[in-house]
Amino acid sequence: MFVVIAGGGRTGAQLARYLLDEGHQVHIVEDKKDVLARIHKELPTEVIFSGNPLNPVVLEEVGISDANVFAATTTSDEVNLALCYFTREKYKVNRTIARVNNPRNAWLFNDTFHVDVAVNQAELLAKLIEEEMSLGDMMTLLQLRKGRYSLVEEKIPAGAKALDAAIKDLKFPENCVIAAIIRKGEIVVPRGSTFFEENDEVLAVTDEDGAKSLSDLFAKLSKK
Repeated sequence: MFVVIAGGGRTGAQLARYLLDEGHQVHIVEDKKDVLARIHKELPTEVIFSGNPLNPVVLEEVGISDANVFAATTTSDEVNLALCYFTREKYKVNRTIARVNNPRNAWLFNDTFHVDVAVNQAELLAKLIEEEMSLGDMMTLLQLRKGRYSLVEEKIPAGAKALDAAIKDLKFPENCVIAAIIRKGEIVVPRGSTFFEENDEVLAVTDEDGAKSLSDLFAKLSKK
């Protein structure tokens, strides 16, 4: 995968490093001399391009026409929006990601400006806190379909409601699929006749409402 990143700040540089470590091709463009000096110490020289990402000549130099993904990570919301719109309209970049610096501007980061994914740190933190408070020990491993669905994991404690009942007899939410069960280090393929056991680690694909219902089903029964 070839990714072009606009903005060499901490966010852009860390994203570039992660993608490079995963074996992807990355070009990062930045025009501030102090930032360029820093990222030349952190990233391979051949992935760094000096110039203003708003300049079409610079974008073409970094290979924007061949990019699979464009990530706008500058410290200006206006620039990030303009870049997503421009790279999609002119260069037909397949996927765009934009950093939201000011949460009050988050409503602008949508299809109108060709933003496929908006990274709003304030919103992410709020959701993490909400999930931590409402879902107990359930962990979100992966988000799918722009966050509409998630791959979640939860360990079943002693006394959970789901114990001693076959999967087919439990009332799972409509948008919830049990993907796998990890039992004593081995993968168990879930079937209708499968019973959950204490300390099973359950992997499920579900939406937000389903995750809450699933958490309740796997919760330990309170003593009266």
